[in-house]
Amino acid sequence: MSRKIALFSKGLTEKTVAGLHRLVDALHGRGAEIYLNVMGNGADSFVTDSRVRLFESADDLPDDMYLVISVGGDGTFLETAMRVRELNIPVAGINTGRLGFLANIPDDNIGKAMEMLCSGSYEVISRSMLEIVSPEGLFGERSSLALNEVTLQKSDQMMITITVSVNGNYLNTYRADGLIISTSTGSTAYNLSVGGPILSPSDESFIIAPMSPHNLTVRPIIITGSSTIVLEAGGRGSECMITCDSRAMHLPLGVKIEVRPAPMKLKTVTPEGNDFFSTLRNKLMWGADLRN
Repeated sequence: MSRKIALFSKGLTEKTVAGLHRLVDALHGRGAEIYLNVMGNGADSFVTDSRVRLFESADDLPDDMYLVISVGGDGTFLETAMRVRELNIPVAGINTGRLGFLANIPDDNIGKAMEMLCSGSYEVISRSMLEIVSPEGLFGERSSLALNEVTLQKSDQMMITITVSVNGNYLNTYRADGLIISTSTGSTAYNLSVGGPILSPSDESFIIAPMSPHNLTVRPIIITGSSTIVLEAGGRGSECMITCDSRAMHLPLGVKIEVRPAPMKLKTVTPEGNDFFSTLRNKLMWGADLRN
């Protein structure tokens, strides 16, 4: 039976274009029906390629899609995830970018990886997401869902205060540059850079981690993944900035922001043997001795 596979990419660098061509070769050679969406401009080299069907929106895809593959870096993966979040189709990531925790299939391993994915030799991980439910429609037509993190940050050089409650219970008032609410997926993103813990991607917990806290005894905390979190920023300025993965919006101080677990999860796939712990060792060079 022919597998229907959708490819998403953007910002077509020379490396990404080369990776896409190798991917199309590998999938076509295995009898897949290939659909391609290039977010933004850059699909010219595929217009005359009879092996692929160009499409504009996830709504254009047939109902019986087998797999979605993001080609690029983790930013491309995040945008792909938001575009297909309603379809309940597993998402894999080919890394033609830099670090690549989400896009964790190396572009020099495409042939072997596609053989495994097309034959069903992969692991499915259901990843929790966050949703900003108030203020409603914060980003207009763009989603208020986050696969990595929601942050509340200062919008100028002045520190802000952020009062936080979890399930109606007062947690703390943070005096800091900002606050990160991270999923387990986002634990290796912004959260990691501020000293937060790393969680296994199937973990449903959330992490609350301050950015440059004024009080050094304030540390990141892990809370249950069913929690409702309410944030309220104050300070000497007039506004703050809220982010939801790559989306950002300025808000006046004093607005209450409610964050909850999203009602859906994102299914991601990785070939067998390409587990999260090997990704940690390879990407963060755990155990590497630079003296050797």
